[in-house]
Amino acid sequence: MPPRRSSGRTTGQQSTLSFSNSRVTKPSATAAAKQIKAEPIAKEIIKEATSDASRVVPVVESPEPPVADIITEKEKDELDEPQTDEDRKALKVSETAIRNYWTEEERRSSTPRVHQKHLDVDEKILRHFDLSSQYGPCIGISRIRRWRRANMLDLDPPIEVLAVLLKERKTPVKERAYVDELLS
Repeated sequence: MPPRRSSGRTTGQQSTLSFSNSRVTKPSATAAAKQIKAEPIAKEIIKEATSDASRVVPVVESPEPPVADIITEKEKDELDEPQTDEDRKALKVSETAIRNYWTEEERRSSTPRVHQKHLDVDEKILRHFDLSSQYGPCIGISRIRRWRRANMLDLDPPIEVLAVLLKERKTPVKERAYVDELLS
């Protein structure tokens, strides 16, 4: 049999909880107390506003360019001259090798890239590289710097991407990722 409950006696024992007439209320300040607290603050704000009116604030006329448009001198130097063995190999990559690389990438894809029909092969390769997360983040870093960082970390980025970045062309390739330009 279960033990009997004692009724009425709670000396030395835990008291029972009653939920019949309980109401939870939050303590609130009265309207007069709120008014008293707000008045000194309002007076201070008015004093500061009148004293600041005599000060002249300089206006900046030209905003800073977006992050995607800023290219450091180091990045320009990286694009100008081949410095490493990878750069020399990339400059030797032919147009047909670049096209073959892209057709192989498209063959691996399960669906056709319908939204990229208007782009040339170079831009398709670079956008594919931008969205390949295995080479690290593409936001806030130039494409060539990202390729070199991935190569330094032995992530084996495709040499064709570096070839596209380094080759001379009529329309210059953008140094920043397309996603980076969209976000900035």
